[in-house]
Amino acid sequence: MKHRYLEVTYRKGKPIAAYLYLPRELGRKAIRTEDAGHGFRIDYDHLDAPLGIEITAPSLATVERLNEIMQRLGLQPLPSQDWAPLQAA
Repeated sequence: MKHRYLEVTYRKGKPIAAYLYLPRELGRKAIRTEDAGHGFRIDYDHLDAPLGIEITAPSLATVERLNEIMQRLGLQPLPSQDWAPLQAA
């Protein structure tokens, strides 16, 4: 996967979970998960490279907090428009 994308799971029109897939080589699998606080969890592969960020409490999560995590991981921030699916519901 060359590009990151946000997948949101809804129930009765409200987001209940989301996952930000990060660019990675095909076939990489998560072997470790780190709690990043405030409803965020980071999945890592066997090389300790981040694969994705789980958003377990979308109603409490903010794009600012996500971008703090992205910065810590050395990744480009997520533009506000990419966060829009979580704000829409």
